[in-house]
Amino acid sequence: MQNYMDLTGKAALVTGASSGIGAATAIALARLGARVALGYFHNEEGVERVCREIASAGGAAVPIRADVRKAEEARSLVQRAAEAAGPIGILVNNAGSLVQRISIRDVTEENWDEVMDLNLKSAVICSQAAVPGMVERKEGAIINVASIAGRNGGGPGAGPYSTAKAGLIAFTKSLAKELAPHGVRVNAVSPGVIDTPFHEVFSTPEMMANFVKGIPLGRVGKPVELATVIAFLASDAASYIVGETIEVNGGQLML
Repeated sequence: MQNYMDLTGKAALVTGASSGIGAATAIALARLGARVALGYFHNEEGVERVCREIASAGGAAVPIRADVRKAEEARSLVQRAAEAAGPIGILVNNAGSLVQRISIRDVTEENWDEVMDLNLKSAVICSQAAVPGMVERKEGAIINVASIAGRNGGGPGAGPYSTAKAGLIAFTKSLAKELAPHGVRVNAVSPGVIDTPFHEVFSTPEMMANFVKGIPLGRVGKPVELATVIAFLASDAASYIVGETIEVNGGQLML
């Protein structure tokens, strides 16, 4: 029987791959046979740990440092990833952060631009750089990591972040329509409350307890539970799924 999840021979680039969802995704893609380039910025120790885990399982991974808030570095990341891992057939735009919780009364132009550049512009630029090769080969998969905040506005002080993630969901649909005729599929995942360093930084224990009260499964999610959905969307098992944003939130938000 054909294994539709087999990614052997594929080259993947995962941005924000040094921890959390990005790290779990890189590991999952490698375990399915892909050669993986790991985009990261600050967390060198984290990305080295991910590379060691992938290597210990017999996989192939290469770390590439880039600040994807900057267009020239984002483009260079895609180029260097292709040189290191091969023509990029899977792009996971995962880099992102709330940066800080901030009221609309206090947000500055610099605050706003930083959040937009990291969460939205980076995905646009990385996609723009990867698309020509995918179109030429008439195959490819782009998966954008959005957020439940892009659906419901997020928690306190998450205005810029939720706006950027809502924009990423719309960008996913627009790009999917443009690229589907060329054999390239674009989709997104929308995480709910996931046990990652994100919430260690931006959510108090009290906030987390309140989040759990609104999750029918009664717990927060694990990074691997996002990674497996991303791997599914990257694989031939999702060959007829285009322009979708899959909610992965334990039932917290049902659309």
